[in-house]
Amino acid sequence: RLHATNTDHYGFLTHLQSSLPGLTLKNRPVMILGAGGAAQSVDWALATTGVSEIRICNRSAERAEALVRINVRSETPRVAVPWERRSKALEDCALLVNTTTLGMANQLPLDIDLSRMQSAAVVYDIVYVPLETELLKSARARGLSTVDGLGMLLHQAVPGFQKWFGARPEVTAELRALVEADIKALS
Repeated sequence: RLHATNTDHYGFLTHLQSSLPGLTLKNRPVMILGAGGAAQSVDWALATTGVSEIRICNRSAERAEALVRINVRSETPRVAVPWERRSKALEDCALLVNTTTLGMANQLPLDIDLSRMQSAAVVYDIVYVPLETELLKSARARGLSTVDGLGMLLHQAVPGFQKWFGARPEVTAELRALVEADIKALS
């Protein structure tokens, strides 16, 4: 018997909630940059939080529109945002999640203006090499809360490890420090 599963949604949401325990996204719009596999998992996870709208923005409008259509069973409204309107679409967003490769080591930088985001907004970049992307630096400079991608990677491994080995590992500060040191050594 074959059984397939994806742990990205678990890793994303668990890390977001553990990083910002008091954060509430209920009845607030959010935006996802990207429309690939990770974006699909983030979309699904965010739909479980009661957000009022999920805005999908991708360099390819067709892929953004396709992701909007994928989760039609969810009651959460989704809107495809043209790439050239990405900064304007942030105006009332409680959360921006970058799931693109933009900003990743050896990739093009992510060009986005965060000045329209409200002071209580959160910026989450699932990129973890480099650990502190230019997007996160820009968000922090504006006083926004930030969440990096390493925690998503670590937390998504938990259910997979448990399925394979029968023991549920814990994501600890020591584990994170060990993986961070490896990332820094590769940079």
